[in-house]
Amino acid sequence: MHKSPNDSKAYRHLTLANGLKVLLVHDSAAATAAAAMAVNVGHFHDPDDREGMSHFLEHMLFLGTEKYPQSGDYQDFISRHGGHHNAWTGTEFTNFFFDIEAEYFEPALDRFAQFFIAPLFTEEQVDKERQAIESEYQLKLKDDVRRQYQVNKETTNPAHPFAKFSVGNLQTLADFDGRKARDELLAFYEQEYCSSRMSLVLLAPTSLDQLEQLCRAMFGAVIDRQLPKWKIKAPLYTPKELTLEIKVNPVKDTKKLFVSFALPDISQYYQTKPLTYLSHLLGNEYPKSLFSVLKQQGWINTLSAGGGISGSNFKDFSVSFSLTDEGLSHVDDIIEALFGYIALIKGQGIDRWRYQEKHAIVEQAFQFQEVGRAIDLVSHLAINMHHYPAQDVIYGDYVMANYDETLIRNMLDYFRPDNLRMLISAQGQDTDRTARWYHTPYRVEVIDTTRLSRWQKAQTPLALALPPANPFIAHNIAPRPQAPGPNIPTLLTDKPGYRVWYKKDEQFNVPKGSLYIAVDCEHAVKNVRNIALTRIAVELFLDHLSELTYPAEIAGLGYRIYAHQGGFTLHLSGFTAKLPLLLQLILSARKFGKVDPQRFAIIKQQLIRNWHNQKKGKPISQLFSQLTSLLQPANPPAVDLAAALEDVSLDEMPGFIEALYQQVHVEVLAHGDWLQGEVEELSTYLQKELAPNAAPGAETQRRLVDISGQGSLVRQVHCDHNDSAMIVYYQSSDTASLSIALYTLANHIMSSGFFHELRTQQQLGYVVGSGNLPLNRHPGIIFYVQSPVASPEHLLNCINEFIDSFHLVLMELSQAQWDMSRQGLIAKMREPDTNLKARSQRYWVSIGNKDWQFSQREQVADAIDKLSRADLIRFVVSLKSRFSDRLIVCSQGQAHESHAPLTIGKAIEEADSFRSSAKKFIN
Repeated sequence: MHKSPNDSKAYRHLTLANGLKVLLVHDSAAATAAAAMAVNVGHFHDPDDREGMSHFLEHMLFLGTEKYPQSGDYQDFISRHGGHHNAWTGTEFTNFFFDIEAEYFEPALDRFAQFFIAPLFTEEQVDKERQAIESEYQLKLKDDVRRQYQVNKETTNPAHPFAKFSVGNLQTLADFDGRKARDELLAFYEQEYCSSRMSLVLLAPTSLDQLEQLCRAMFGAVIDRQLPKWKIKAPLYTPKELTLEIKVNPVKDTKKLFVSFALPDISQYYQTKPLTYLSHLLGNEYPKSLFSVLKQQGWINTLSAGGGISGSNFKDFSVSFSLTDEGLSHVDDIIEALFGYIALIKGQGIDRWRYQEKHAIVEQAFQFQEVGRAIDLVSHLAINMHHYPAQDVIYGDYVMANYDETLIRNMLDYFRPDNLRMLISAQGQDTDRTARWYHTPYRVEVIDTTRLSRWQKAQTPLALALPPANPFIAHNIAPRPQAPGPNIPTLLTDKPGYRVWYKKDEQFNVPKGSLYIAVDCEHAVKNVRNIALTRIAVELFLDHLSELTYPAEIAGLGYRIYAHQGGFTLHLSGFTAKLPLLLQLILSARKFGKVDPQRFAIIKQQLIRNWHNQKKGKPISQLFSQLTSLLQPANPPAVDLAAALEDVSLDEMPGFIEALYQQVHVEVLAHGDWLQGEVEELSTYLQKELAPNAAPGAETQRRLVDISGQGSLVRQVHCDHNDSAMIVYYQSSDTASLSIALYTLANHIMSSGFFHELRTQQQLGYVVGSGNLPLNRHPGIIFYVQSPVASPEHLLNCINEFIDSFHLVLMELSQAQWDMSRQGLIAKMREPDTNLKARSQRYWVSIGNKDWQFSQREQVADAIDKLSRADLIRFVVSLKSRFSDRLIVCSQGQAHESHAPLTIGKAIEEADSFRSSAKKFIN
């Protein structure tokens, strides 16, 4: 099996007697075990009159088996032992996966195996879970991606299974005409789920021989129905579904153009990857690229090439553009330029050296592949087992073994005007149809021959050029020799207003590193206007950098610049041999001179539009934004930022940016394959280049509204949606390890029960959960629901009832259950970092939390270990609705307008006055 030189795991392929394909993975360093089952059945397999059946079946398999009949047993067992679980249904595959403490892998795996051997499908659970499917469907009614997807379905060949409605709802899954959905669900399971259509991946520290024994014992009973390999007979498009212009009116104010070309299935070319090569050229962002020229024209903001739907008998190659207001008027010109660039590629762009350059990039990514989460790896490999031969299950995503000019040209021949579909998504377009299920307004027209002929004859504009050789590709790289050193970051520089932390990695054996640079300045967050100015300053800089840094990004380097409550942060990552070059490029570009007025106007309008679009998101997402903006004065509501930015002019930007650097506090972390001397040089360079004339400043104070002593605070928010939604937030008044331990353990034990009770049993909605929500170092816990069936008053009653009675659940736990839950969380917290990126992030969070001994995680784990059941009961009792301090944020859905609004607690009528007058923690 072809694996990365950096991969120390051992693998074994086998096929059970029932035809089930298995991949076993032994990872001696793993504290977590994981499993995944990929089934070659998806919504394409749904009966024509039972759309959504595959998705419904995926849900039902979690809800009880003959051996483990209790609904929620699987989920509770995994959650109690520090694990996670999930599943998804796609077009042709359904994927189930979980992870758990390795010690409990065998009993978890036994529960998992029963999904595919003897599920129950009880009438009670069928009735309840249909409502969950309906809630999931309702949740996405205003999701523009889902709405556009439905239009794509309705405009493809109706005989192709892609045209089917994938999610399902109460209508498609109802009992009707004497036909019970439960009977047809069971029949579908028996007709489609078969061991020969399945692939299983097991990963654990257990030996391969032991894993083989486990899989044979537990999965040998999966039935082999000897079903034939399922094949699609109809094409995705007939000629009448091509050369179409589709216009869609989205919910959010966005403007996009999608140009897609119809191709056959190309999976047999995975070793050559001709479309990867073409995506690399069409999507490049070098100066004189298609992206660069169209952006300079003021027509687009982004370009992406190579996406698109795909399946076992089709592949769409899509080129997508986010349009400016002006660009919407130049769609035909944009498509003409696209064909001009395609002509340039045909004439000059198919070269062995370009292929080898892309090959070098993906080979480096493979050679220095880092360990990810076990659950992600197993779910990914389980799908890959259906697409690649055994030896390439890992390598198949990376391999570019053969430069085949003829094949590349054959693929490029599909990129023709008579083989395209175009879709324009923008508000205000004339439409004459409404999509079924998602009610999307749209219009379809055949593209006339005059336009097709224009594009067919497109010439390459002189402004366009192919990309040069990439100077950022590192050659002959290897990790530096290991040398003993401190096991946590140490301060190399500690001056007023300037600190540099350094840690040489000695574990992950990759020639990579991270460099975090945080710039705190009070001026950036002085008021809402300054915060808006900081955000647009960052966006202008990123816009200026996009072409300059593109070669570095495709060569395995990355960077982010983001504004936050203290100022802004620059984060670089990738191969350390080239990171100093990228840093110099970015910092020298900071002095980019006069901003193009056209780009300023476009970016300003784009930011304002994005902020206004937040009001059109899911209710629960809007409530999360409202919650954080209520509690964090330096994180104002999107609508306030949009209003503040409206009258900002280009003329004031230089003065504002200069003022940002008058007094700053800079915090730096260099972690990875760095030598100390290199970091010292970078430190000197940063001091000189970043803010040479700045006075040293203190860290910006992060303020957090203190809700103690207020009882129940209630903020009601208007959301334009049928569903009601609610978040209930509890806040710790201190940042001590003991408090973090209490909040974390409470959520760990309450979360699965909360989900099971409100989601599975009461069917209040698809989005139900609890979680830890630390804000400005203060731990917190939230309970949240979005519901199509319950008003805020009813939701609060259900949440209160669960919390108010949970101390009884704790009292009824056996000592073994209590110990296992606590130890499961401790094991999860002490789980070692899996890769360099995760370690760097943890160090950076510790620095932000002023955990300068980098020991808070261990301190919290120790505190959890010392907590008694009585301690947690006292804490949970303190959350009771009668006397707790909490913040309730809710919205009353249009479906519940006739219900009385919430009247309990202390209403927050004006968010601004609440924020300004409330007492605050300062960190």
